[in-house]
Order: sequence, then C-alpha cells, then structure tokens
Amino acid sequence: MYTVGIDTSHLYLIIALMDDKQIVDQYIEPCLKQQSEYLIPRLNEMLNNNKLTVSDIDQFVVTVGPGSYTGVRIAMTLAKVMGSIVGKKVYTLSTLQLYAGKSDALVLLDARANRCYVGRYRDGQPLQPDCIMTNDKIREILNKDISLIGDLHLFGKEDNYPHLAENFFLLKDGWQPVENIDVLTPIYLKSNREYLNK
Repeated sequence: MYTVGIDTSHLYLIIALMDDKQIVDQYIEPCLKQQSEYLIPRLNEMLNNNKLTVSDIDQFVVTVGPGSYTGVRIAMTLAKVMGSIVGKKVYTLSTLQLYAGKSDALVLLDARANRCYVGRYRDGQPLQPDCIMTNDKIREILNKDISLIGDLHLFGKEDNYPHLAENFFLLKDGWQPVENIDVLTPIYLKSNREYLNK
C-alpha cells in the first residue's frame, strides 16, 4: 500500500511517498507562496521516478494547519480532489504535530504580527491544544529544558526543522481519517479570538 503525505502550510513544500514499512521517497524544498505552482509537478516527478502513477496511491495524508491561509488550502484542495473524485482515502495531521514528530518539543511557527502558532508535543501526542500566542508571551515560557522546533530566529536562535518528511511516517498511528471529505476544513487559529490575547 502506498501513501503520499503533503504539507504546504508553511515555508516548505513537503511530499513524502511511503509504503507500509518506510519512507520510499521524499521532496522538501523552501517554496513559500509557490507551493501551488510546484506541488503537482513535483508529485508527478516523484511518482515517475518510482515507476508509479496516481492509481497506485492508496491514500493521502495532509496537514490541515495552522499555517498560511493559502498554503493550507493547497494540499487540502488536492486531498479533496483525490478523496471525492478519485476515491482515495484521506487522513489529516496538525501542521504543528508534523513538525514535532515524535520529539518532546515546543513547536513555534511564525504567524506574523509578532505572533506564533504554538504546539507542545511529546511522542506524537499534544500536551495542550495548538494555539496562537504573542512572541512576548512565548519568551516568558521559554526555558533550556525543552527542545524547540520551528522559526526560532524570532527568538534569537537558529531555525530548526528536523525530519519533516520522515515525520509523516513516524506519526502514522496519529493520522486522523476523514469520514466526509466534503466537510474537511483547514484549522485557522488566527480567526479564533480565544487565543488572540494569550
């Protein structure tokens, strides 16, 4: 069984081709605001390189945010086409969960306007709901005892984006099946006022 994992929600275009046992192939490239141009060509290239076609792919797993409004929708649109028209199974992951992988880490992704999307994960499981926080609030909770992943330049550190394609496979037990592809919607924390003052 072949699965394709796709993330277009942040800086990178990430495509992971997996079988039941391992990552077969991967593509990771900085592609901010160009994911829509490169997703289909890079996916086709990957399938061709592995002597596969879309009909050989049994299922897709995509990130649903939080992240770029346009970026999140790119992978989701492909997933909806594959699910509703082609009949493929579709699964989802949080973008922050993908970035965390199996690490015990705090994930920080730039949400603009001096804010970050924040996810706290351990062994693939959330320790709190994904949220959005001001960078000033984040600075108050940073400490040396926790690993940091993401856009760390915002906090005077080196950016860290480890094993992004491999994380799709590592998190396979956490893939969430989409029962009704027509109601699949992105997660946009920016619109949730509950988080704006955190």
